[in-house]
Amino acid sequence: MLAPESILAWIVIGAIAGWLAGLLVKGYGFGLIGNIIIGILGAGIAGILAQSMGLYTESTAGNIVAAVVGSLILLFVVGLVRRA
Repeated sequence: MLAPESILAWIVIGAIAGWLAGLLVKGYGFGLIGNIIIGILGAGIAGILAQSMGLYTESTAGNIVAAVVGSLILLFVVGLVRRA
């Protein structure tokens, strides 16, 4: 089971990552809760991609960068689905 500090860290990193991804990809403002969800999902995507490529990071900054990259990928896919 995750410690409360870990859950809080996921939420904070997710919020930061979702907010940054929303700034980088114009037209995708989901609000605070939406950004947290996008960021957490993006962090999951980044974790899966990093693990499959053998990349690991233990720093908070590295985790935020990875989560932003995952969030950008997620927003790109959402954009493709919206256009279809």
